Amino acid sequence: MEHRSIVEEYLKKTKGAGLYDVYPDISDRDRWDALSDTLKTSLINAGEEALKEPWTQLLISDFREFTKTGNRVQFEDKYFPRRRKLNKLVMAECVENKGRFLDAILDGLYLILEETTWCLPPHTSYERDASQETMPDPTRPIIDLFDAESGAEIAVCEYLLRPVFQKISPYISLYVNERLKERIFEPYLNQHFWWMGNGKEPMCNWTVWCTQNVLLCAFTRPEGFFSQEIMRTFLEKAALSCDYFLDEYGDDGGCDEGAQYYTHAGLCLYGCLEVMSGVLGKESPFTGVFADKLIRNVANYIVKMYVGNGYYVNFADCSALPGKRTAREFLFGKATGDEVLSSFAAEDFKTETADQKLISDEINLFYHVWQAFAYDEMAIYKKTEGLAEDTFFESVGLLVARDDTYVLAAKAGDNADSHNHNDVGSFTVYKGGKPFLIDLGVGTYTKKTFSDRRYELWTMQSQFHNLPTFIDSEVFDDKVAGLGRDSESDSHDEHVYMQHDGEKYAARDVKCLLSKNTNSGISSLSMDIADAYESCRIKSYKRDISLNKGANIVVKDEFEADAGCILSLMTYEKPVVSGDRSVISVENTGKISIDGGKVLEIQEYPITDERLALAWKHEVYRVLVKPDDRKLKLTIE
Repeated sequence: MEHRSIVEEYLKKTKGAGLYDVYPDISDRDRWDALSDTLKTSLINAGEEALKEPWTQLLISDFREFTKTGNRVQFEDKYFPRRRKLNKLVMAECVENKGRFLDAILDGLYLILEETTWCLPPHTSYERDASQETMPDPTRPIIDLFDAESGAEIAVCEYLLRPVFQKISPYISLYVNERLKERIFEPYLNQHFWWMGNGKEPMCNWTVWCTQNVLLCAFTRPEGFFSQEIMRTFLEKAALSCDYFLDEYGDDGGCDEGAQYYTHAGLCLYGCLEVMSGVLGKESPFTGVFADKLIRNVANYIVKMYVGNGYYVNFADCSALPGKRTAREFLFGKATGDEVLSSFAAEDFKTETADQKLISDEINLFYHVWQAFAYDEMAIYKKTEGLAEDTFFESVGLLVARDDTYVLAAKAGDNADSHNHNDVGSFTVYKGGKPFLIDLGVGTYTKKTFSDRRYELWTMQSQFHNLPTFIDSEVFDDKVAGLGRDSESDSHDEHVYMQHDGEKYAARDVKCLLSKNTNSGISSLSMDIADAYESCRIKSYKRDISLNKGANIVVKDEFEADAGCILSLMTYEKPVVSGDRSVISVENTGKISIDGGKVLEIQEYPITDERLALAWKHEVYRVLVKPDDRKLKLTIE
């Protein structure tokens, strides 16, 4: 892949560097006091509630639990609340400015400063995908996602409250700066971490997520803290990393990590560019980067993935309900001149509860500042009407098509996506904004999730997507009767053929047709997915998926294989079979008519995992369909 130099080229047009002071510290009363009374009252109330919450006790035994059992939640459930509480206290103090929250703020700040490491237990390896350290090494800090997040947390806290802290004691800022020097600045300037990029391995959300927060740490330090030479070094390293990140994108801006990870990928790219722009000056040539076509497409991706009612097209580890839009999307839209994106974010904001509008669950303090200073503008921002046009993201092989009734998403591509599931050829359907045929997403992250046993997990396997599974004919009846009962065993069964992970397991002969009309014409995706299965027994599996606008969705499968075939269809609502087992009625949603096959079985899967339960409030279902011969047609309406 050819290396892009978009951000680097814009940086080369500039000289010098200043501080990032786009947003005011607590001493700028004109700007803080200008926030609406509604917002200020909400922030103060949230701070008062936070005062009542105890600070969590973070023990080394919590850290070691991941090594022992693979459980990372036990540590995270004590690690993240500290940061959320501190955010509420800082924002309350900034708007009230009476010192009422300062003691608690200092308690929280010092608790974070005194943590042995800011890394999460799954991230304590010095090389990419290497085994984790069982205990943190305080002499050799690692910059992972949350080391960088925590650095930005204390840096932004100190920046916002520096005038007040200086009146209490100079040692507060001194302690913050020493921690930042030790855990952020020296490692970043003197070591190479894999997420920085080298042009030889793929980047992901880590690249811009870490880089954004390192920039926040560096450019919120006081004047004279760094020399101009060092400040330019930060900018040059950050620009290079941003371009390595952009190398992973096609010109269409498609994110192979999906809609949920856009929050940490596309939006953190914006965070990097925003900080760099603020440092270089809003009138500098660098701001031209926001007009770049690729940057604009990266920004607008999230609009094209939206279904309605909070649902998004999802695949891989993404949830179908990834959360509400915030000031980050709103400001990214404004920076790129994308009224649709800004309006989309503002409309989402308007539907949120008071607590959601404060992004109370967000651990990054900088995002809270963004949210506060965009809050009043989002509340009155004009609405842009209309559906997103049908889109084919060629770079990831994803079709998203829609009319007034249906949203169809169909995926070609390969099984080497970041956060990959084995899902080449799968599709999802929403009808009237309700999930019909679904992609489950992923359960709570554990050690197994990012290990060589990842594809033993049921949600990762092709048999739990809307895809075929093949079984040796001589054992077909015995195997199909137990299919899906033990997903780990299925993944190792030599008689069962599911998709494999890796770049070579891909769709071939991919063709896409797009209709630009809302309720007429056809948008379709066709492909052969046989190569996604590592077996010479599967000769071909041609799939054509079409949205016939104003009518229905039709899936046509035609295959040649020296093995029996069973098709899985995943539904959210309960399916009922009728019509000689050739019609599936899905409760309160629609029906699927089968031509060339019959339903063998309907399986019910309770949702017991907390992460899955965020999107799926009750059990989900898998319908097993057996083709009569080599052709199968589904009409979904």
